[in-house]
Amino acid sequence: MNHFTKLAAAAVIAGATGGSALAQELFTPNLAYRTGPFAATGIPIMNGQADYFTMLNERDGGIGGVPVNAEECETGYSTEKGVECYEKLKGEALVTQPWSTGITLQVLPKSNVDQIPILAPGYGFSPMSDGTTFQWAYNTPSGYWDAADMIVQYIEAQEGDLDGKKFAFLHLDHPFGKEPLPVLEKLAEEKGFELVPIPVGLNEMQNQSAQWLQIRRERPDYVIMWGWGAMNAGAITEAVKTKFPMENFIGVWWAGHDADLDLVGADGAGYKSISWSFPNMDAPVMQDVKEYVVDAGLSQTNEEEMQGVFYGRGIVISAILAEAIRVAQEEYDVAEINPSQLRWGLENLNFTEERIAELGLDGMVPPFQTTCANHTGHSGGWMLEWDGEQFVKASELLTPNVEGYRELIDANAAEYAESNAPWPTNEECSATN
Repeated sequence: MNHFTKLAAAAVIAGATGGSALAQELFTPNLAYRTGPFAATGIPIMNGQADYFTMLNERDGGIGGVPVNAEECETGYSTEKGVECYEKLKGEALVTQPWSTGITLQVLPKSNVDQIPILAPGYGFSPMSDGTTFQWAYNTPSGYWDAADMIVQYIEAQEGDLDGKKFAFLHLDHPFGKEPLPVLEKLAEEKGFELVPIPVGLNEMQNQSAQWLQIRRERPDYVIMWGWGAMNAGAITEAVKTKFPMENFIGVWWAGHDADLDLVGADGAGYKSISWSFPNMDAPVMQDVKEYVVDAGLSQTNEEEMQGVFYGRGIVISAILAEAIRVAQEEYDVAEINPSQLRWGLENLNFTEERIAELGLDGMVPPFQTTCANHTGHSGGWMLEWDGEQFVKASELLTPNVEGYRELIDANAAEYAESNAPWPTNEECSATN
């Protein structure tokens, strides 16, 4: 019997004997948004996240024999409501999943006091990569600065030389949309391209005629989009209407939603999105989700949504959290872990190709590894392209050149700590992240 099986057996025995060691649940609340202007993109991700944990509960009895309670608290993507949800749930929570850069920034200063890990997969404050400074925050498996670097890498591979090129940066006028600017500005200076920021206000997401008029006037070689929710659909529709070459239109991973491209169908062919996840209906985990959850009537999803990028990403996100729980259970030889133990699990993830296959996530996430100092993992990603009907991989795995913006990570982390002093740091961690 291996170590993990012993944990599961111990939980079962405790329950059968009524012993005091009975583990109740693993409480992993999610600050979800199934309502509001971003609901169309939030719903499939939340469905994927919830379905993965339901699958573990139905198939395995949870993690290490302990059921998972993945309760949702609706925020509508409102920062104020998100903070209210956090305060309401933090008493028993193992983890905080903010689901907005704005909420993340509000909760981040609380993390050192409440000592509850923040898990913000692929979003949040990019310098959270520095685990020596941000001891309780994780944006695993890849951050916004990684995404910006990989997008520029991809364009440079197509063009050969970026000197004299012009990139329009169409972004949500919100903390999320401004996150990649430090790296994009640095790369523009180094590689000689012009960066033209074009913000989209929360009230302009569906009607971007002014922004696309500016794009027509600027005549950029590429449009890089940091969009979310209704903004993406609005931008893609305007791009088609103005006949912008879709092959030169590239979004961040939150701008790669199948339903947004379905609106324009074949006219959207060529549009691209960098992504650290990929939907693979043939992956064993997807077959298990279908058998134990969807076919059993325990899901809010449907067959079409299941095949999409965002539902699959929700599966991957919960798989990352579940793996961190499992790793912590094994390390501390306890089934019902606490937030501090989960913190250890989150900084000791090792998603090798072998482990990805063992989890049934074949082809759905690139390999990555976290450490005490590296809270991102910098997994890399694929460039996905809309072929008129679905997203397909349009590149081999791209990996971010983290050393190219290491100084930005260090400087911004130090600046944050100084402006929020006294801010504890973990000097025992290696400086490499």
